[in-house]
Amino acid sequence: MAFFLFALLVLMVPSSNAYWPPSPGYWPSFKFRSLSFYKGFTNLWGPQHQTLDQNALTIWLDRTSGSGFKSVRPFRSGYFGASIKLQPGYTAGVITAFYLSNNEAHPGFHDEVDIEFLGTTFGKPYTLQTNVYIRGSGDGKIIGREMKFHLWFDPTKDFHQYAILWSPKEIIFLVDDVPIRRYPRKSAATFPLRPMWLYGSIWDASSWATEDGKYKANYRYQPFVAKYTNFKASGCTAYAPRWCHPVSASPYRSGGLTPQQNSAMRWVQRYHMVYNYCQDSKRDHRLTPECWG
Repeated sequence: MAFFLFALLVLMVPSSNAYWPPSPGYWPSFKFRSLSFYKGFTNLWGPQHQTLDQNALTIWLDRTSGSGFKSVRPFRSGYFGASIKLQPGYTAGVITAFYLSNNEAHPGFHDEVDIEFLGTTFGKPYTLQTNVYIRGSGDGKIIGREMKFHLWFDPTKDFHQYAILWSPKEIIFLVDDVPIRRYPRKSAATFPLRPMWLYGSIWDASSWATEDGKYKANYRYQPFVAKYTNFKASGCTAYAPRWCHPVSASPYRSGGLTPQQNSAMRWVQRYHMVYNYCQDSKRDHRLTPECWG
């Protein structure tokens, strides 16, 4: 009887590792001011599929077009964030993105740091994909560095803050200030160092976005809508003096993460990471030396 009661109690009490990450103890998003959209960004494409209401931007994809926006200034380091709300229901084949890139300055030989939401089918969660490309590795050689996650909340219910912290030492991806991935600089050959612009977009990637292209965008469910607000882009622009100091995702001015932040990141990677390129035996890891050791 005592064992039965104990087992029942275990089932009734939520497990701390099944629902919400432990507190990171530090919230970098509060360290940076929000930015007026029109002061920091401009339409890149699909202006007819883009509206702004009190600094909340809505962009959408339908059969005729998607939409995208771009920062007016390039950066060489910084904190880049936005609160984003995704569309529920059938969104297979649709990509909602928030990323850094210099593709327009270096076509065919560009750098890129991605947060991408991969659309899904009914009843299945969105996949948040993080990725890093260095000097054209995504253009022809296709050397992506993907880590994918299923979030611990429903990103269609409310706005959540997603951010990239990029410094000359590291790239840190954050969700509601919880670090989910740290990509350290191991060498100049495996790290983006040239100035990049900040972008957001929604587009049709039916060929690969959902279960490797198994499910395509279905325009019976159009328009596919994404909402962005609370924009943040703070750091050293490409035109800033050399003494401009890179920002940090932790209280440490030199960068890195605190033990508490690392603990929160390990929790996310243990319970919510669904793909890590470094653990993929099908990949040629001679091309990703940062995975060694």
